[in-house]
Amino acid sequence: MSEINVSKAPPLRVVVPFYATGALFFLVLAVLMFLSANDLTGHYFSPHLLAIVHTAVLGWGTMVIFGAAYELLPVLCENNLYSNRLAGCSYVLLLIGLALLIPAFWSFSAGTGMIAGGSFVLAATLCYVLNVLFTSTIDDSHGLHQKFLVTSALWLLVTVTLGLCLAINLRYPFMTRNHLDIMKFHAHAGIGGWFLQLITGVSIKLVPMFLVAKNAKTTWLNAAWILQNAGLALFLLDGHLTGSADRDLLYAGITALGIAAWLWYINDARHNRLRKRIDIPMKLTLSSFVFIVAAILLIPVAQSSVQPKWVLMYGTLLFLGCLTSLILGQTFKTLPFIVWNEISRRSRVISLPRDLYSETLLRCQQYLYYAAVASLLAGMLLASTTTVSIALVLWVLLALIYVANVFKILFHLTNTRHANDA
Repeated sequence: MSEINVSKAPPLRVVVPFYATGALFFLVLAVLMFLSANDLTGHYFSPHLLAIVHTAVLGWGTMVIFGAAYELLPVLCENNLYSNRLAGCSYVLLLIGLALLIPAFWSFSAGTGMIAGGSFVLAATLCYVLNVLFTSTIDDSHGLHQKFLVTSALWLLVTVTLGLCLAINLRYPFMTRNHLDIMKFHAHAGIGGWFLQLITGVSIKLVPMFLVAKNAKTTWLNAAWILQNAGLALFLLDGHLTGSADRDLLYAGITALGIAAWLWYINDARHNRLRKRIDIPMKLTLSSFVFIVAAILLIPVAQSSVQPKWVLMYGTLLFLGCLTSLILGQTFKTLPFIVWNEISRRSRVISLPRDLYSETLLRCQQYLYYAAVASLLAGMLLASTTTVSIALVLWVLLALIYVANVFKILFHLTNTRHANDA
């Protein structure tokens, strides 16, 4: 990150709360999974799994991504963040929304708490979307990554709006379509719109930079944007208008071509990198691309089988594979640099960003993560509650190590502040 201009980055107080809270939600997620071993081998539509998925997606993924986006968006767009106040509002609203929503899902209390929680999350999303839209300036000189970031924010708005409608529908039924059909649209707008396009937009800028790659070919990136959006939009429109799932695999194929075009670019950057040694954060980041390919390959099986385990494994590959691997890696690429940049302004005696966290803990985190995700997938495949339970112990250990390392970075700020006061 030392190669990018951070003069446009927002104040630390805007970004750090998202990272700290996201880390704590990762621990909450691991504990909730540990308490729900039996649910992870059952049907995917269960109160505990709904609570777990929303903790993963909103508390863990979206919380950290909001923070990273507020830091990176001004830098990538070479423009000041439109409003620090809106960013702060999005944090508070998202936190309140999660505090209402997750317990409501856990106990499946369809009513005021669930609807209010969804409304707060929607308000947080509106704050985020406004910040992204007004900060981004799409033009010919820096367009592609901004285009992905803007469309991902709009897909997030679609996802959260559908989610709030579902919460209202559970208490006050008004939808004519099957609830599970709408939930499928809600989930895929989030997966293919929000997460996929945000990951694509950020990675096409940061991965070549972290790998010190030269002359990565951008030929297919426009095709990636068109195909990813076309596949998702056709899936939603056709599913809504006809109620048929006959062409789902066709739309999945179109989206997969868009993903392939993006991964072609990433692989080209990896192949042409000048930095031959790949560090642990980048290994975890590159692993996330393997998980997304595995999830795509599983779609035909999940689509054709009546066994819910394939849908559970598909979701696990996306949320605990692709998304989690990416965040576990990029946290230690972005957060140390953000904190280091602040410390370097206050103190003349500074270390390198990588000295702010424990390399030993990071290595333990890497091995634990691969063991945890592999054993969880194996437990789901074999319908073995024992294997799943062992996997969930590993997830709790992994979360504890991650939280410890994140707060080790953040405590450097407090220590520096005390040293300056002394």
